[in-house]
Amino acid sequence: MTTTHPGDAHDVAADPFGEGVRLPFGCRWPVLGASFVFASNSEALLAIAGEAYDGLPAHRLGPVPPVFHVELRLGPARPPCEGEPPPMRTSSGGGMVLGIADPWNHVLVSPAQRRAVVTVSADRLAHPYHVRYEMIEFAVYLLAARGQELVSLHAACIGGDGRGVLLLGPSGAGKSTLTLQAAVDGYDVMAEDGVFVEPKRLRATGVPHYLHVADGSLGWLDPATRRAVAAFPRIRRRSGAEKYEIDLRKGAFRPAAAPLDIVATVLLSSQRGDGPLLEPLARDEATMRLAEDQPYASHQPHWRRFVDGALQRGVWVLRRGADPRTTLEAMAPWLALQEAVG
Repeated sequence: MTTTHPGDAHDVAADPFGEGVRLPFGCRWPVLGASFVFASNSEALLAIAGEAYDGLPAHRLGPVPPVFHVELRLGPARPPCEGEPPPMRTSSGGGMVLGIADPWNHVLVSPAQRRAVVTVSADRLAHPYHVRYEMIEFAVYLLAARGQELVSLHAACIGGDGRGVLLLGPSGAGKSTLTLQAAVDGYDVMAEDGVFVEPKRLRATGVPHYLHVADGSLGWLDPATRRAVAAFPRIRRRSGAEKYEIDLRKGAFRPAAAPLDIVATVLLSSQRGDGPLLEPLARDEATMRLAEDQPYASHQPHWRRFVDGALQRGVWVLRRGADPRTTLEAMAPWLALQEAVG
């Protein structure tokens, strides 16, 4: 039976749950310190996963990477929705986590079994950005975090010589702009919006594939670099914001080749600083502000250990300098500057 075509016949009466559907296409990629095995009945759906994970550096958090399995199942086309697909809604029970957009597009994750199933209707292939970020990464991130007891942060991480700095802050605080400047200046880039920290040793991993920046982040770049960034495709987020999707695996950028040891945690401020840009936070204030900045992570089992480690190594507030490079230079004591790109 040919399984690459979503319209192929399936005997629903004999197999109402689709347990007999063959998944002949597969690939294995190193992601977030683990080994992810993908199986699919669709080359097109597997290719969307490949856009995210092919060519990533093989991070290791332990001597033997754990193995997780993700099934990518393509179903028949449904009447396409007007505009962008509906957002994912989440639920859980029985040790499993469910994300559902509609009856034909959903994700089921079983961390205990180290497995996930992502079901996508054929019409949704016209929206690869949503399939990749809202469905496939939903499964991958949950499995990696829960299966390795990592703290999942909405944060960026940059570094050099094996050392890294966590960049936290609300949307609009400048994480993406500062990460772009770091990438241009030759620093290692771990991630711009999702970092996973091993709380015992405070080692960070991430998926150093894409960096998303708006037009307003390009003004400080030299003309040649600005043109290079503008050559990347644009994506449109649910907020309506359009951003360039810079592939860190292409060109002279430096995706972090290995997990980074976190030497400082920095909370970005939208306020401009006239004097010193960095200000250390006292223990109690740092504890409070970290929890406020990370509402999801702060309710996970290993949050307390992460906070203890972060406090020991220092938590700081970083105000904006005259330009992104000036802001970045304020963190020079922690970062080993690599040879500048270009």
